[in-house]
Amino acid sequence: MGSTRARPDRHLAGQNGLETQSLNRSFNGTDDVAGEGADHGTGGACAPQPNEPLRKKPSTARMNLADLLRFAAGALRGHRLRTFLSLFGVAIGVASVILLTSLGEGARLYVTGEFASLGSNLLIIIPGKTETKGLAPLVSTAPHDLTQQDAESLLQRVPGIRRVAPLIVGTARASAAERSREVTVVGTTREMLEIRHLQMASGRFLPGDLPQAAVCVLGAKIQRELFPNQNPLGQLVRIGDWRFRVIGVIAPRGVSIGMDLDEVVEIPVETGLKLFNRSGLFRILAEVGSHQDVPAAEKAVLQVLRERHGGQEDVTVLTQDSVLASFNMILRALTAALAGIAAISLAVAGLGIMNVMLVSVSERTREIGLLKALGGTNAQVLAVFLVESSILSTVGGALGLFTGLGGGRLLQQLYPDFPIQPPAWAVLAALAVSFMVGLLFGILPARNASRLNPVQALMRRKA
Repeated sequence: MGSTRARPDRHLAGQNGLETQSLNRSFNGTDDVAGEGADHGTGGACAPQPNEPLRKKPSTARMNLADLLRFAAGALRGHRLRTFLSLFGVAIGVASVILLTSLGEGARLYVTGEFASLGSNLLIIIPGKTETKGLAPLVSTAPHDLTQQDAESLLQRVPGIRRVAPLIVGTARASAAERSREVTVVGTTREMLEIRHLQMASGRFLPGDLPQAAVCVLGAKIQRELFPNQNPLGQLVRIGDWRFRVIGVIAPRGVSIGMDLDEVVEIPVETGLKLFNRSGLFRILAEVGSHQDVPAAEKAVLQVLRERHGGQEDVTVLTQDSVLASFNMILRALTAALAGIAAISLAVAGLGIMNVMLVSVSERTREIGLLKALGGTNAQVLAVFLVESSILSTVGGALGLFTGLGGGRLLQQLYPDFPIQPPAWAVLAALAVSFMVGLLFGILPARNASRLNPVQALMRRKA
């Protein structure tokens, strides 16, 4: 009777071994079945008999990384649509961070480049005193006007200053023949050409020996609109109630520091004061010999103007460094805010990963129970599901990175003058956050899976 009962037992045990061999390889790290005889000495009641199947001994070997990756990848391939949607959510979050920070950083680089085009040794003297440095006052409340005599005194009395260009700015209607339009009129001197690094397309710039002459220099766009397909040199242009003779055309320059130089008309400064009936200047631009001399020149300018204005310090002197520092601070804060807004989409993608993994745990209850019944530990089951969520977030982050960089390249082609470049910290932060999102939002589903009772898990699935 004993031998009769042993045959079905041996058959059942052999069948179980075949069914669970591949899972056992991954979770126990071995393909061999270890006998227990070595642990109990020789023979005895517990020693295996020649015709009995060998019983498996629970192994303490752990899954290696390759096993984890292979097992997790197989599970993700089994639910392709769900995996794709999770990857898509993370990719959108990372791409948003890359693109938005690229725009913020591009704005900062653009402003920096615009100020760099002015030269690093420029002083901007503005009527009105501000308590903080960096930005110009919106409305001048100076008790004394800035005058052309002030500009001449700075050139004569401040050793570090090479050139000065007084400015008067206003708007008026310009007309030639039957064409007319509103234009920005800038009254200045010939030094403006060197200070702003302007180039002439034709003719010459404002004369230095005729500060009250009724002559003008046109921007490139103004020339095309008022004198299409003809040479404007020597032609007459009416600006307001004055008639000016065109002596030159500025080469195309585009927008610089908020002003489109292709849409301006430049006239002598004293003529501009009369045209707009003003007594004071809008600005004085002063070029210092070298960048090292800028701090000393700034102090000397304040001293000279204080003496000329009755002992009152009623002007503001801006340097390129102070203006750039203010803009950099503002634009860096803007870039960080854009990154924070885009990071919200990463958090939403993390919630999507968590929901997907929770559904995966509920659908794979029997599988989890079988793995634990074969000797898989709670830590191994936890690692399996954490690796799955990490794969989703990491691969999605990589796809989002390439998408964001590709979108930036496309925008750069559409707007070549605007530098679109993501800061290095944003790229690293986006990838790191996407990886952490996978780990963080994968912890709850992984813990739920690792705490399942194998017997209850198998019974629940069968029910």
